[in-house]
Amino acid sequence: MGQLNIKDDALIADAKALAELLGTSTTAALREAVQGRLAAERAAREDRVRRKYEALMATGRESAKLFPPGSSSDHSDLYDENGLPK
Repeated sequence: MGQLNIKDDALIADAKALAELLGTSTTAALREAVQGRLAAERAAREDRVRRKYEALMATGRESAKLFPPGSSSDHSDLYDENGLPK
């Protein structure tokens, strides 16, 4: 895989400070930080998708209450066997 060349002195200093606090190498500290953030972002995205899905399903349930009992979307009485209007 390719190499990452960081030219941000402040980031390099922060990575070294994190590595020192963790008692590990700079590479391992960066790996842990990136993997942690990546996992958090993926979880947040999955949560947003789940909440949107639940909101859509709730809208569907609420909308279904507005239709009279026994109603359906079957309109076969309006069309012939070829799908053309009667």
